[in-house]
Amino acid sequence: MAKNKSITRISNKKRGRPKVRFSIWGLILIFMLSFGGCFALYMIAANFNENFFEEEFDNVVVEDENSGETDDTQSSDTKKTDNNDVQTDTSSKSTNPISKSEAKDSSYLESCCLVTDSTLLDIGKYTELKDIIGSAELNAAGCNKTNVESVYGNNTVYELLKAKKPSCIYIMLGSDIGTSSVNDMISSYTELVKNLRGYLPDSAIYLMQLPPVRDEEGAAVNNSIINEFNTKLLGIANSNNVYCIDTNTALKDVDGTLPEKFRNSETGALTESAYKTIADYILCHTV
Repeated sequence: MAKNKSITRISNKKRGRPKVRFSIWGLILIFMLSFGGCFALYMIAANFNENFFEEEFDNVVVEDENSGETDDTQSSDTKKTDNNDVQTDTSSKSTNPISKSEAKDSSYLESCCLVTDSTLLDIGKYTELKDIIGSAELNAAGCNKTNVESVYGNNTVYELLKAKKPSCIYIMLGSDIGTSSVNDMISSYTELVKNLRGYLPDSAIYLMQLPPVRDEEGAAVNNSIINEFNTKLLGIANSNNVYCIDTNTALKDVDGTLPEKFRNSETGALTESAYKTIADYILCHTV
């Protein structure tokens, strides 16, 4: 008896593949597990290395949106500081006219050399300021040409000072005020100071302002002319790195003129009291 065969037909339709379903919660879970693992490793490393955080953040550069402005500000501050340093150096030299200082002993005058005309020619008779280069013929306008007799010979002021090389030089010239042009006087004075400053760079050079007068009516010289000259004298000192002392104020009365006690009524010259006042003023106005 024949066996019945069972025939299984294969369908032409392909079996469908299993679909992959996307799950947002699964993705979040994976992210959280990864983050947790990295964080755990990071904390383990931090616990085993005490300097971990310093090493991590030492080289971090934080850029601020205003960093450009900060750099400019710092640069500006640096420039200001540099400028201040320059100003401080420049102001290290005493401001003219020299302000009052601690009084020096009168022996200080013995080391000083005075250049003068008839204005202070007799000061050595009453003070310790004995080293004097001057004559009645010497004046401001002719200070570079007029010869003066001394132990060094008959030479100009500049030549005599070159030979002497004093450590301190005081100059008061101006007996020709009222007869010479102020501009000519200042021009010659400037030439003398420049030459001395150049040849004797280590000497302390003091320009002494002219004393006031009585401002008498009809006089050829008044305090207005003297003040003009003294102002320009101050300019010479400032321009040539030398000192200036206000011996004008030292002899000035409350009314701005020369007191009678400082003037010889017969000759018009300064008195012993005036000379001593000037010497005391020098001792109290040094650098």
